[in-house]
Amino acid sequence: MALATRTDRRPSMTRTIWDSSVGKKTVMAVSGIVMLLYLVAHMIGNLKIFFGPAEINHYAHWLRTMGEPVLHYEWALWLVRIVLVVAVVAHATSAYQLSRRDLKARPDKYVHKKPGASYATRTMRWGGIILALFIVWHILDLTTGTVHPGGYEHLHPYQNIIDTFSTWYSNVIYIVAMLALGLHIQHGFWSAAQTLGVGSRTRDRVLKTVGNVLAVLLTLGFIAVPVGVMTGLVS
Repeated sequence: MALATRTDRRPSMTRTIWDSSVGKKTVMAVSGIVMLLYLVAHMIGNLKIFFGPAEINHYAHWLRTMGEPVLHYEWALWLVRIVLVVAVVAHATSAYQLSRRDLKARPDKYVHKKPGASYATRTMRWGGIILALFIVWHILDLTTGTVHPGGYEHLHPYQNIIDTFSTWYSNVIYIVAMLALGLHIQHGFWSAAQTLGVGSRTRDRVLKTVGNVLAVLLTLGFIAVPVGVMTGLVS
């Protein structure tokens, strides 16, 4: 008599955690923090444009040589890019799957909106879509130069940024995306803290304040660049 094959293998612990709502929320929280840290560093780098072309162009070169001589040219930059891509994909995938799970659990929309839901909370999904589309455009514009409006020059971000923000549509796209980013951070920071167990009754006000401050500083910091070009402060 033939032996029956076992088909009831238990899923791995990693798969079990990922399949749970708590696991997906944890992935969203951790990946969100990784992206937030990157955004802070990216904003600081962008603001170097106000110190002149030599400063920001040198910064662009340093990004490709950091880690030398231990690491080869651009290795550290590519490591950062890979970590960032993994974080973005993990964040977007978990957000999408949680959203689908939420819709299946509540197929009918609420007649009345939750009184405690802020504008940022209600627009998290649309904000995520706007930011995803923006990331694609931003890379094609200032990283690869594919849709750049001027004569794209590698390792010359000063002139490239001026070219980009000399067009009205680039300013609109960028500013709208940064406003969406601010709302995303405002809600996401507090939500991530709750997921990771940092929040409490005594800390909630502090966490919300920190989230609001980060959202405002990052939004204003990023928007300062196109405003600087539009007003002629950067030229």
